[in-house]
Amino acid sequence: MEEQVFGGVHHTGRPARPVWEAMKRGFLGRCPHCGEGKLFSSFLTAVERCEHCGEDMHHHRADDLRAYLVVVIVGHVIIGAFMGVEATSTLSTWQHLAIWAPLTIISSLALLRPIKGAVIGLQWAYYMHG
Repeated sequence: MEEQVFGGVHHTGRPARPVWEAMKRGFLGRCPHCGEGKLFSSFLTAVERCEHCGEDMHHHRADDLRAYLVVVIVGHVIIGAFMGVEATSTLSTWQHLAIWAPLTIISSLALLRPIKGAVIGLQWAYYMHG
């Protein structure tokens, strides 16, 4: 019996892995395989292998995708919020700068690690090693 994956046949002979669960585990900083071990050894450095299940993680690379995704997400949220505040208030340019610059930097830094974890989870689920 052939296994169905997104309406198509899974031809690799490898078992299908749960994509959304792996991405959620990665987003939360956990191993996409078991969900127990830590995914990161420092702020953005993935562990060599999971301390709990032994799954290799050293070959997963998120490269620039995490930065692009963070820019798209933060850009849409911050610009939308800025335009909403600008339309309903009379803040000066310096007040806007004091609000939106730090908010942009903080939200970008806060999203980098979870987005990288989700990308690693996606790569793991689809056997995209290296």
